[in-house]
Amino acid sequence: MKKFILSACLAATCFFYSQAQVEITASYGYQFGTKLNYFGGYVKAQGSGQFGISAGMEFSPGMIAKLSYVSMGTELRGRDIEFTNNIEQVISDLQNDWFFLGVQRYFQDGPVKPFAGAGLGLVVVSPKNINRQEFPNLNLGSGTYFAFNFEAGVNFMFTDNIGLNVQGNLYLPINYGGFVVGTGGFGISTGSTQIVGGFSGGLVFRIDG
Repeated sequence: MKKFILSACLAATCFFYSQAQVEITASYGYQFGTKLNYFGGYVKAQGSGQFGISAGMEFSPGMIAKLSYVSMGTELRGRDIEFTNNIEQVISDLQNDWFFLGVQRYFQDGPVKPFAGAGLGLVVVSPKNINRQEFPNLNLGSGTYFAFNFEAGVNFMFTDNIGLNVQGNLYLPINYGGFVVGTGGFGISTGSTQIVGGFSGGLVFRIDG
């Protein structure tokens, strides 16, 4: 699934490059943790680093159609009165790969370019290195969820083609949950949206097609 999505994004980026002015942004940042409480305990994802890349095509003055990929690796931890003796334990590592198609709007032109944007896409959630010592019968599978993202920030352009990107990000996976935390098969499923927030910075390149 991830290879297919990346290939589609690459093909779309090549199309963008051949048609019009393109913006490419490479960034690194920090994601805040998120926590899911339930009766008897909680499950949480630790805060961690993230990196991303996006490519956008200007289809109207100040309006950018944008493809984005963001990679987040974190640690999943939990505490449960019955299964972990009310002590927080590492459950597994957790890899989140986000893919979005969205729109970004610049509010002014010039060397300082504030913007806001939003997108719709998918997140692929992949647990790794499950703590079998504490959870010998735990079965965490990868899952793919629809997701939204919102972003706002500023591009500080050093030249017409190169600048510094600084922005805040919100990621909203739909129905993010369903982890099984107990050795006897105790399920958690919220059926709701968990918000993942963070910030990032990087370089932006504007290229004439």
